[in-house]
Amino acid sequence: MISLNQRLTHVSRYIIGDFLVDIGSDHAYLPIYAIENQMIEKAIAGEVITGPYEASQKNVKHNQMTNVIDVRLGDGLSVLNGDEKVTSITICGMGGPLIAKILNEGAKKLTHQPRLILQSNIQSSAIRELLPEINYQLVAEEILEEKGHIYEILVCDPTTTSHNLSALEIKFGPYLLENKDALFYKKWQRELDALFKIKANLNPQQHANRLTEINREIEMIQEVI
Repeated sequence: MISLNQRLTHVSRYIIGDFLVDIGSDHAYLPIYAIENQMIEKAIAGEVITGPYEASQKNVKHNQMTNVIDVRLGDGLSVLNGDEKVTSITICGMGGPLIAKILNEGAKKLTHQPRLILQSNIQSSAIRELLPEINYQLVAEEILEEKGHIYEILVCDPTTTSHNLSALEIKFGPYLLENKDALFYKKWQRELDALFKIKANLNPQQHANRLTEINREIEMIQEVI
């Protein structure tokens, strides 16, 4: 039996339906776990680099799941065929801007309106900003810490009504803002400390524009925490 780390265990709780696509699958741990625990019936594990692709293939074979998990080599959602009725897509362990790029470039592959479960390491705001453009909305958010790193999980379902988030909601997350816990404050205090350090090393004449940006960010964080 596969045992997942805390981060992926939390992600797995949001999987719906019987057909999962896991992009950047990291040894196909999540699809294997989901099948072992009868969360899904079949999966695609997508990898963009040959080494991880071969590692996922090997792991799927070792767990005797080659008939239910298809390991594919390709960039982002290009591993998906348009006629495959996928019910959940997971993209984990990447920065928010990269996840947003994968979704934006692969938006045409979302025709069967799967749930998106996105675990970003940094800058989740890029994902939240994109969602209205691909006709998705947030339905849940979670913040968690593992091995000193703080992660966010964004759960998104298709929508027919456009809901634009405010600047604060895009940056901090509407659900996370509603339920500010100790970890939320810890994350944003860290961000604030980092911004003050950067600010201290900038030359007011040479970096005027960057200083304006940093001051705006500092104000936003201070307003929220």
